[in-house]
Amino acid sequence: MTLAKGYFLTLTAVVAIAGTVVVGGLLMAGHFATEPTGAVPVEATPAYGRYLMRQTAESLGPDHEDANMRYTGTRLACASCHLDNGIRPGTLSLLQTSTRYPRISGRDGGMRDLRDRINGCMERSMNGRALPRDSIEMIAIETYIEGLGDRYAAMSPSRRAPHEPAGFAEPDRAASVDAGRAIYADRCQLCHGENGAGLRATANPSKGYIFPPLWGADSFNNGAGMTRVLTASRFIKARMPFGNPDLTNDQAYDVAAFVNSHARPAKSNLERDYPDLTKKPIDSPYPPYADDFSNEQHRLGPFRPIREYYQSLEEDSAPGAR
Repeated sequence: MTLAKGYFLTLTAVVAIAGTVVVGGLLMAGHFATEPTGAVPVEATPAYGRYLMRQTAESLGPDHEDANMRYTGTRLACASCHLDNGIRPGTLSLLQTSTRYPRISGRDGGMRDLRDRINGCMERSMNGRALPRDSIEMIAIETYIEGLGDRYAAMSPSRRAPHEPAGFAEPDRAASVDAGRAIYADRCQLCHGENGAGLRATANPSKGYIFPPLWGADSFNNGAGMTRVLTASRFIKARMPFGNPDLTNDQAYDVAAFVNSHARPAKSNLERDYPDLTKKPIDSPYPPYADDFSNEQHRLGPFRPIREYYQSLEEDSAPGAR
């Protein structure tokens, strides 16, 4: 069965599970656009994009019966991080994502559009390979995210407001893996498992997870943004534990360090990231760096000395600086 047929046959289930509303029929003729350049293929609907984001493991994962459709190296879903398929305001929401592209990417130094950003997730957070830019799947995901921008524009100020705790405030110390271990056992293990392996949706691995793995072979790779302790801390403080995000700044910080202390898939050529190393995030866990701080300090902090070092570089290079 091709991905297109699988999508058509499971559409009813997706509607029931995810609340997707589809108007009209869908005819999936292939995976690549056949319309003239610039046209959006009729198959690349927002509904299909939403399905791909929620059912990523089943539709693009490593167990797909069509080897050509195995784009992700894990059984995670885009919605594992972008909760509610990105429609919830706040941390890692996708409601305003389309308005932020194109823009300069510090990671590779070039101008990048939304499709480039989607493939960044595919290659890092999903530990996979890039979707072809003209594929129906790529265009469908892009169309879905662009539609969220229209949704946001129509929302009232009260509906745009995130329902989250106060934002993460970085502790002025190194994160403690040992403290994080205890917090994980107390607050995270019930959903994500003692060994961080998550909770599968069914006995069939291709169906993905109810609660995603946080480390190990089926998790995001070491080039993903979530491997940065400050990035992970912000997400954890805002969203976790799921349904009751009440961790303190210190707890979020330490449990982020614990999660990222474990082995995970390795992305090749990370040394090529950030051609201008002064633009590299201070909590990037992999070298090289444009400073003499240790790799451990970049992974765990304290981050204030690193941040102040780069601020001094900027001040020294400012026009009129002596």
